[in-house]
Amino acid sequence: MSGTWTFVCAPSELLPGEMRTVFDEVTDAPILVVNLDGDLYALEDRCSHEDYELSAGPVDPAEGSIECVLHGARFDLRDGRALCAPAYSPVAKFPVRVDATGIWTRDDRD
Repeated sequence: MSGTWTFVCAPSELLPGEMRTVFDEVTDAPILVVNLDGDLYALEDRCSHEDYELSAGPVDPAEGSIECVLHGARFDLRDGRALCAPAYSPVAKFPVRVDATGIWTRDDRD
């Protein structure tokens, strides 16, 4: 597990309903950061059903989910769990840190 945080953007650059993607500075994992009504969540930007970027899909703010455009699998932005078939496995959830200098995330898997 890396203690290195990856810079996403300035806090003012990620408004509610918006998302940003970055690659972890250590593991190179694709990370999707979403502003869901002012709360920030980070998930691996890779559908667990088929290796496809979740960031290409729409966010449903009411449900708090994102949909993979490839086959329609949906994932909860808050915890990464799969909400419907064809995905059954969750996607990795990562920590988010916000300070005066920016929004930060990291791949904290062992």
